[in-house]
Amino acid sequence: MRGSVFLQAYLRYFTHSLMLPILESGEETLVGGQAVMEGVMMRAPHSYCVAVRKGAGNIVTEEMPLPRISEQYPIFKLPIFRGVGTLFQAMKLGLKALQFSTNVLMEELSQAEGKGENSAKKPPKELPKWAMTGNLIVMIGSFVLLYKFLPLYLATLLGKTYPALAGRWASNFADGAIRILIFLVFMFVLSRLKDIQRVFQYHGAEHKVVFNFESGQPVTVAAAQKYTTFHPRCGTSFLMLLMIVSMLFYPFIPFTGFLPKLAMRIALLPVIIGVCYEMIRYAAKHPGGLLTVLTTPGLWLQRITTKQPSDAQAEVAIHALQHAMSLEKEQGGELIVA
Repeated sequence: MRGSVFLQAYLRYFTHSLMLPILESGEETLVGGQAVMEGVMMRAPHSYCVAVRKGAGNIVTEEMPLPRISEQYPIFKLPIFRGVGTLFQAMKLGLKALQFSTNVLMEELSQAEGKGENSAKKPPKELPKWAMTGNLIVMIGSFVLLYKFLPLYLATLLGKTYPALAGRWASNFADGAIRILIFLVFMFVLSRLKDIQRVFQYHGAEHKVVFNFESGQPVTVAAAQKYTTFHPRCGTSFLMLLMIVSMLFYPFIPFTGFLPKLAMRIALLPVIIGVCYEMIRYAAKHPGGLLTVLTTPGLWLQRITTKQPSDAQAEVAIHALQHAMSLEKEQGGELIVA
């Protein structure tokens, strides 16, 4: 029993963690969020709340103050650096929110499977720290394998087979196209899973509630449901931009060997992240043509990564937003767009 509870929860935790860059929104807005298991995390400039609906129907939350990383470490106020710092904090917070939702699931599974067993044999009620650390290592390794090693390896093979693809620009274009194809196939396969489809519904709920908040109108379920699930400042748009901009950076890598090129792709990732963040940040402050161009590929992809939520799911997103904003108000934080 203990093993089945742990394995079921861990597999769901691992699968959801692979989705973090897609489900996460940026810090360039006043409020942002992320879908988790049966819930939504919302954050204000200095506050955070994750709300999860339990099987019984009640909503449980975890909330706390959240200082900006740029306020803790001034270097992250500088261009390029602030993008890296923002993504690091967003991923860290996303894993924390996902951990909370996983522990809610573990507790419910434990209660269900623990009935009739003596207390010494009851299943665990939360994931152990070693499991979360191992998951982080596997997640990073999967990213490097799928989006760095494999595209470069396949593009190298194509270059050897077809001389026309052996040139620096042609090879890197093939590398980028393969990377995007792998990503799209990966997303399509995951989207077929019932559990992930529910996450995409909560992702849609998060977007609708953020749209409702940004409109300046009272945030209600009925009002939020009128908005689209496609939001231009979604992590999906950022990730697609990251892949496209990478195709422009990589041809300038002055190495020809496979391993040096792979190492430089990994080393350049923080720089490309910083550049993409500045592009999205500028576009967010200057709505119009540039924002449309930068976010259009991500909006196309959100046809997969967001789904129409139920009223109950929208209610959870609103619950998370209200608690985050209430905590922000208690702290006396100035509500500004970054």
